[in-house]
Amino acid sequence: MSEHAAFQDRAYERKPALRRWLFVHKWSSLICTLFLLLICITGLPLVLREEINSLLDDALPYAQVPDNTPNVSLDKVVDASRKMYPGETIVSVFVDDDEPKIMVYMASSWEAFNANRKALFSIRFDAHTGEVLKQTKPFGADGLSFLQLMLTLHRDLFMGLPGELFLGAMALLFVAAIVSGIAIYGPFMRKLDFGTVRAARSRRLKWLDLHNLLGVVTLGWALVVGATGVINELSTPLFALWQQTDVRAMLAPLQGKPVPRTSELSSPQAAYDTVKAAFPDMITTSVVYPGAPFGSPFHYVVWTKGKEPLTSRLFSPVLVDARSGALVSAVAMPWYLRALELSRPLHFGDYGGMPLKIIWVMLDLVTILVLASGLYFWLVRSSAASTQARPATAMPLASPGGAE
Repeated sequence: MSEHAAFQDRAYERKPALRRWLFVHKWSSLICTLFLLLICITGLPLVLREEINSLLDDALPYAQVPDNTPNVSLDKVVDASRKMYPGETIVSVFVDDDEPKIMVYMASSWEAFNANRKALFSIRFDAHTGEVLKQTKPFGADGLSFLQLMLTLHRDLFMGLPGELFLGAMALLFVAAIVSGIAIYGPFMRKLDFGTVRAARSRRLKWLDLHNLLGVVTLGWALVVGATGVINELSTPLFALWQQTDVRAMLAPLQGKPVPRTSELSSPQAAYDTVKAAFPDMITTSVVYPGAPFGSPFHYVVWTKGKEPLTSRLFSPVLVDARSGALVSAVAMPWYLRALELSRPLHFGDYGGMPLKIIWVMLDLVTILVLASGLYFWLVRSSAASTQARPATAMPLASPGGAE
């Protein structure tokens, strides 16, 4: 047994607190490692999903028009969508502020959409000319695209809400592994300088030191991504909580009133313009039709966002009466949905352009190496321990920790 391994065993025997941290680190790492490897691998293309989408996009090109050409009316694209798919239900209209496109999202009915959000399909219009550029079928109707496959595996393992909650639990275990790794890294590395890689010793020991060093380097990033991953996996229950509390209280005075029929709906363009005029410091992004799961049966929900880099990730809904087109009120989002909105760009690193995305990709690759090497070292150590019939100390996996 090496001198440092003997130190580990003495530390393990003498400090009950360290022994508890080792137990937490060992089992939290072991339980979540394989799932975290899947999450990290599927997360790589998702960081670059905009670039991949552009590369694989087979839509018609945007029209070449003079600068400051105004967008076509939303009423025009809505009417065109209804003519293309008579009898289908319009769910929302999205106006892109980065590209000259307008997306109309539709489903066979509100019942179908409420039962399965993946029943949605879309029509992409050129925002300047109103020409159709591309149409999509409901999710998976023609098989899953590469990014759809990666996103579904990353988010819920094709299991819907149970899968989201399960992966949220795995992310929580990852956070526990990181915190416990911090607690045990110091005592186990007390005899060595920080960042030491004993290249002159055995190959296994060299890679073990490298594993620990890489874990320390990615510590802060991994903690941020793990914590935001937990929050992201709770998006469905958090929105459901908002609907059952704030939204229900807001709509209580309207209960019993007839829900407007499609023929009674006012102009979506007028609703869009009303909100844009009322909130000039915000960017108006979309109009959600009455009947949406997290909306209102009596109102258009017009979503807005800020113009600054940070506030552009904070979306605020505004209610517009679906019959009259009158502005009703801006809705204050609860703190937990604000936290959810802020967690998304932190999780995927898509708020700072390509340089930040490259950093996110590199850190993700390093984390994959840490996870894979940690699993390998634990298997080797367990095999050696059983062969030698001696008690094995915990082998950190998902974060910095064990040493020989």
